[in-house]
Amino acid sequence: MPDKRRCIIVGGAPVNNYDHLKSIFSEDDFFIYCDGGLDHLKALGRKADLIVGDFDSHEKPDVEEETIVLPREKDDTDTFFAVKEGIRRGFDDFLIIGAIGKRFDHSLGNISILLYLDKNLKKGCIIDDYSEMELVSDKVSYIEDSYDYFSLLNITGLARGIDIKGAKFPLSDGEISCDYQYGISNEVLPGERAEVSVREGRLLLVKVRDPKL
Repeated sequence: MPDKRRCIIVGGAPVNNYDHLKSIFSEDDFFIYCDGGLDHLKALGRKADLIVGDFDSHEKPDVEEETIVLPREKDDTDTFFAVKEGIRRGFDDFLIIGAIGKRFDHSLGNISILLYLDKNLKKGCIIDDYSEMELVSDKVSYIEDSYDYFSLLNITGLARGIDIKGAKFPLSDGEISCDYQYGISNEVLPGERAEVSVREGRLLLVKVRDPKL
């Protein structure tokens, strides 16, 4: 039976705006801290429901919370393992933080988690200090005018039948390929709520909160 709570995955990438994250947490969120993500535990103010990792970035904590120790040499990153474990435990809604940082390879790998979640019919979102990332596939996605910009990026195959409404640069039945990313830095019209949908394929929607940071 699906767990109706949201699963929060905390990775080890830098986080500066803890206040924003804490403002969107719910009391019943289930927190999985991944190895170096434990560095954020005190600032986030939320205890771990589960700890996973190979502990090459953070010393294995001596705590009573459930801990899964992973081998150093493995196919899954600690974060990807945590997502798979969350799915195994019945969660349908995932929020991933501490996933975008200086290591571009890790950041890009973590973005691919959104594709994995979508393939498994799960909801996923990645939040960093500047933006929120989610996939647009078979459902309409909405962007409030509180965001400064939003971008649509194709990260797999070819996306067809793209519609954008309520934005400075609207689109009807458009097409975006991986080798021509023209959907960057759009803006929601003042007082409007933009709508984005795609008939075929999947797009990465990046909603930018503050481009000046």
